Amino acid sequence: MANLAELGRIQTGVAVKKQRPHIALWVAGGIVGTAAVLPVIYLVIRTAGAGQEAWDLVFRARTAAVLGRTALLIATVTFFSTLVAVPVAWLTLRTDLPFKRTLAVGAALPLVVPSYVMAMTLIEAFGPRGILQQLLEGPIGLHRLHDIYGLGGATLAVVLVTYPYVLLTARGALRRVDPALEEAARSMGYGPVATFRRVTLPALRPAITAGVLLAALYTLSEFGAVALLRYETFTAAVYAQYSSALDRSVAASLALVLAVVAVVILIAEDFSRGHAAYHRSSAGAARPAKNVKLGAWRWPAFMFVLLPIIVGLLIPLTVLGYWLAQGLAHGRGAGPVWEPVRHSVFISLLAALATLVAAAPVAVLAVRHRNILSRTIERLTYIGFGLPGIAVALSLVFFGINIATPLYQTVWLLLFAYVVLFLPAAVGALRSSLVQVSPRIEEAAQALGRTPVKIMTSVTLPLVAPGILSGAAMVFLMTMKELPATLVLSPIGSETLATSVWSSASEALFARAALPAILLVTVAGVPTAFFVLRDPARRSMPEAGPIRPERTGAG
Repeated sequence: MANLAELGRIQTGVAVKKQRPHIALWVAGGIVGTAAVLPVIYLVIRTAGAGQEAWDLVFRARTAAVLGRTALLIATVTFFSTLVAVPVAWLTLRTDLPFKRTLAVGAALPLVVPSYVMAMTLIEAFGPRGILQQLLEGPIGLHRLHDIYGLGGATLAVVLVTYPYVLLTARGALRRVDPALEEAARSMGYGPVATFRRVTLPALRPAITAGVLLAALYTLSEFGAVALLRYETFTAAVYAQYSSALDRSVAASLALVLAVVAVVILIAEDFSRGHAAYHRSSAGAARPAKNVKLGAWRWPAFMFVLLPIIVGLLIPLTVLGYWLAQGLAHGRGAGPVWEPVRHSVFISLLAALATLVAAAPVAVLAVRHRNILSRTIERLTYIGFGLPGIAVALSLVFFGINIATPLYQTVWLLLFAYVVLFLPAAVGALRSSLVQVSPRIEEAAQALGRTPVKIMTSVTLPLVAPGILSGAAMVFLMTMKELPATLVLSPIGSETLATSVWSSASEALFARAALPAILLVTVAGVPTAFFVLRDPARRSMPEAGPIRPERTGAG
């Protein structure tokens, strides 16, 4: 009888002649990779003219200390994001968890809460003289809660807005795991936990790695939450230089250090990924996986999934509702919000579409034609996500003024910025799904007369649909809440929900900021619910029948 290691072996080892990619695929991938590193090119140009002052700042001891604090935050955030996201993905897809469809939507929604809003509401709820302390002061005489500021508070706030990256990519991949492998493992005497650890988890490795990479790069570039929670990171130093110095060359040199750190993270992720194959050697079981019975653990598991929803979604919404009610009670209503809603939805939909189109050739090259060049192109697309949004925005201002003048102060340059910033979300989601599709399925279709376009539309796209939807959801949600690039690059007179929240909150008009913040979560929550609630069982395998040869002549 085959052992469990053999059940997890997904490729057959049969030699298959690799198809050479069309030159257009390489051209498209090269254009996307070049566009993604435009901010780095700008940083190099500015740093080259910075002089000795910039280099003295980069190599001083305090800079190294801040970089170390940033690395510590990245390590804690990625660890806890994975610790939350992977069990939540499995519990909401493969078990008899109560209300799991509702919980699945709620668990993804903290992604749409802007990090600075998350930090503000956590401080209001758990900080000194916060709502919780006031509630406990009367009954038990509690005069002060544990300080939320510092590494602990920053980790909590950033984990709450980053664990959905890992959750969405893991859910998309989990839908593609062949349930026959898990059933065979359980028939051999392995329990649910052992089956998950020995069979399911290895198959999810590419998706988890892609999500962790996004969480790490997001943490590297995060500013709002860590600044409010008084934890100094490298991005804070970059923002301080950009806002205080007339000469931005020094700030550019610090931002270039962030680009180098992003490259180091990418190399580490590429090394950890390895060269294993994760696709099936056959079509797999075209049926939904059986739910694991949790038994006595059913309600403890329910509370585990519910806890991040309470802290990351319900508490922020409650605080925002409290601010709105207080404002209305004192005659301070919210400003106009419908135009910002329209602009936010329109640009977010455009960004999701454009980013998926840009990510497609990169993902195909990285999975189907893996070599040094394709890996380099893929890695280049991730660098922008690790840079502060203001650095990316200013680099595109430089590009628009000096090279692409017609694009300056148009929605197209803003759209370009979103693609550069959020391309990794789409590439990671597409890659994690495509890596699980055996190339032999596509080769069989080609041998039976299908054209490349027909193979893509009738075979590959149905199989990678979960990844496409996950990538679209993440790009849409991240665009909805993006602030620095939107502030710098938006056409004059164009306001989004994110800029509405920021303009009010920066003036301490929290009641005025509450309604656009609530609407931002609500509007972004609609597509999130649609993507998460799509029936995974019915879309885990293509619904078309077996592949048949194309007719080559008249019937």
